[in-house]
Amino acid sequence: MRSKRYTEGQIIRILQEIESGKTVAETCRKYGVAEGTVYRWRQKYRGMDKVHLRRLKELEQENMRLKKIVAQQVLDIDALKDLLGKEW
Repeated sequence: MRSKRYTEGQIIRILQEIESGKTVAETCRKYGVAEGTVYRWRQKYRGMDKVHLRRLKELEQENMRLKKIVAQQVLDIDALKDLLGKEW
């Protein structure tokens, strides 16, 4: 059985369909997903629209970039401590 992978935009559209009045079971059958998956998506994407999703992605990318900067600084600090800690 092939696993389906939905984009965040598709997930939001599915959740909006449920919020508009369709039942969860009916929507699950239509898109071929388990009810547990829909409830998990609800917890993560509840109340989001495309604008919020785009902002979330931007913040995640910025967070990843900042983590890389901090990791590089820690490596630089460790290298300097090793270098300055040795007696010449």
